[in-house]
Amino acid sequence: MARARISNHIRRLRFESGEMTQQDLAEQVSVTRQTIIAIEAAKYAPSLVLAFRIAAVFKKPLEEVFQYESD
Repeated sequence: MARARISNHIRRLRFESGEMTQQDLAEQVSVTRQTIIAIEAAKYAPSLVLAFRIAAVFKKPLEEVFQYESD
């Protein structure tokens, strides 16, 4: 079976948003800073609801924040 990977542009978007910290983003989407760290590092794929919440913080469509990559 092919491996799937979710990548993201959260780090870049945080800096484009006035150098938002991981803690600031975490508070806005009701998760821990450690969760944001894991998502940014592509070590954890967020739930669909959380992905939409994160995209909404940046006022971007989901596809501009997250990308689905399959082998």
